[in-house]
Amino acid sequence: MTGHVTVGLDNSHESLAAAHWAAREAVLRGADLLLVHVEEWPLPVAVAMPTVTRDDHRDWADGLLADAVDEVRRAHPGLRISGRRMSGRPAGALAVEAADAELLVLGSRGLGTVMGALMGSVGLATVAATTTPVVVVRADGNEHGHGPDTEVVVGVDLHRPTGPVLAFAFEEATRRRCVLRAVHGWKVPLVFAHSGEARAEAGREAAKALGEALLPWRQEHPSVAVVERPVMGAGARALIDEAADAGLVVVGRHIRRAPLVPHIGHVAHAAMHHCGAPVAVVAHE
Repeated sequence: MTGHVTVGLDNSHESLAAAHWAAREAVLRGADLLLVHVEEWPLPVAVAMPTVTRDDHRDWADGLLADAVDEVRRAHPGLRISGRRMSGRPAGALAVEAADAELLVLGSRGLGTVMGALMGSVGLATVAATTTPVVVVRADGNEHGHGPDTEVVVGVDLHRPTGPVLAFAFEEATRRRCVLRAVHGWKVPLVFAHSGEARAEAGREAAKALGEALLPWRQEHPSVAVVERPVMGAGARALIDEAADAGLVVVGRHIRRAPLVPHIGHVAHAAMHHCGAPVAVVAHE
């Protein structure tokens, strides 16, 4: 049975850019593409108009989906594409829809009826609500992410489980036939911060630990060329610097059982704010 990639769609340029990126990803995966618009009713006060009925809004949403499906299909005539209108809160509805998807793709702005930055409550809640990998695409960033010479960059946190994150990163590098750059930020304990010998030893230990973490995945994916980058400094800063020319950035998110307080971790949060490339957030226990 063919899997599918799901995209959250509204009337923003960013969500349409996400749909085009997702279409290329679906082709790489041999998957179908599903465009989803979440109808939030009643309309939020910020955009509500007394003359607009629910039927009017549904007609508008159906037209939005139809136009987007047609545009993406023209660019990818061999891809199976469908649209679906859902009702509910955008974050919860998209999480439910993405439960059986291979991937959920979001634009960096405007996931609901109200236009707003992804890093607002709706975007954070959407990323935090699903265990399906989520890719955030910025319309003004590197949207293609599929060139043969474009790196996949993965942030490796050696203090947390790395399996799901590295599995996703290696599989994406395999699909793209590109280099995988594995970045780990390490620090020297403050008491030894001024010792050159201590810094050198900490660097050697970090490089060894990173190599050991990557070894099983390198053996499983021998065709992937890997660049190991243990970098002294904060993990988020190291990842952002190393991902300047990336086609795709992969980060992990620790699953937290706190539905009322969306939390995705500071590295994932920083990557989505500051990386121009699409950012894949992979949930793990």
